[in-house]
Amino acid sequence: MNLSPFKLMCAAGLFGIFSSTLSKSPVLPLFAVHLGATASEVGIIAAVSTLAGIVFSIPAGILSDRFGRKTMLIAGGVVFASAPAMYLFTSGVWQLATIRFYHGLATAIFMPVAMAYVSDLHEESKGEKLGWFSTATLLGRFMAPLTGGVLLGYLGSGSNMGFAAIYSLCLVGGALTLVVSAKMPSAASSPRAPKTLKHQREGLMQLVSSGPLLAIGMVEAAVLYMYGTIEVFLPLYGLTHGIGAFAIGVCLAAQVITLAATKPVMGRLSDRHGRSGQIVWGALLGVAAAACMAASESFVLLLALSILIGLSLSIVTSATSAAVADISRCEMRGSAMGVFGTIMDMGHSAGPLVSGMVVAFWGFKAAFMGSAIILALAVVSYKAVTTNQLDPCSISEQG
Repeated sequence: MNLSPFKLMCAAGLFGIFSSTLSKSPVLPLFAVHLGATASEVGIIAAVSTLAGIVFSIPAGILSDRFGRKTMLIAGGVVFASAPAMYLFTSGVWQLATIRFYHGLATAIFMPVAMAYVSDLHEESKGEKLGWFSTATLLGRFMAPLTGGVLLGYLGSGSNMGFAAIYSLCLVGGALTLVVSAKMPSAASSPRAPKTLKHQREGLMQLVSSGPLLAIGMVEAAVLYMYGTIEVFLPLYGLTHGIGAFAIGVCLAAQVITLAATKPVMGRLSDRHGRSGQIVWGALLGVAAAACMAASESFVLLLALSILIGLSLSIVTSATSAAVADISRCEMRGSAMGVFGTIMDMGHSAGPLVSGMVVAFWGFKAAFMGSAIILALAVVSYKAVTTNQLDPCSISEQG
């Protein structure tokens, strides 16, 4: 059976994100404690893979512009395939932290390059196609903790056999990512990289100083800040109001299901009706939902608001990634996606970190309201910087 390059890309994304998510949810804290990690060390181990994304997304995008998308997708596949084997031979806490950083390189390389690859393939329908690609990765993200939970429940949550089974399955998923990535052809509209390092450096500086790109990235970071805050602290908030862990799990699952089910539709809407308005109204929906969550104490309300937050995330992120592809120079699209990915990762990781301090001083409701305020400020900043029309290749083509 011959699959199109786009379907191969979705398959690679599904396998890769399934593998990387399975390596951490829910097994990573349990495995770290099994190796003797303290609570603070568990937090550090969990954070280092995100640090890899912040540091390496931009270089990965730059290299994909210069050496081609497929080359970098294969490089990401190599990390996906090799990192899981290392867990099988891990015996120390800081050894595990080092492996987590290395494993974080996989998504740091793969995701911005994959988004650039999809945009290269489908210039006229990139919003919808990026939405379908995101749905494929979300399917892997949704299946992973369920699979890990079943394996740990059956084999034991503290047994060497359970950990070995999970990381062996991660190895299979990573190997499939590498195989599928190697089968993908180069994009038909493969970008022409700047001729010299000087031109590429100048192009990168234009990207990081681009008002529209930074404004779009800040909205993305803010909505992920909100999502990260709710993802981490909603379970604890629910428990303080007598809402059980299963019910909160339903709320969080509803967010992911809503996000996965609606992203292709929202991407298609952004292709047909423009990105800017969708970014603004989607973000405002998130502002309202997060603010209302700060005043909600029943399961029914929290479930409804969780669905709205998933919908907000879908509306915003299906338009932002396509908007970045629209406004970036065609030969610098990988670099633009790298810059965008770095801003996105910073927002997502800052949510639990900053909101944790807010919870410690002022409580859960203040953290939820704070995330709503930050998203509202990002929308105001976005409207101040951008116009109602985001034009393709609007970042100047000097050099």
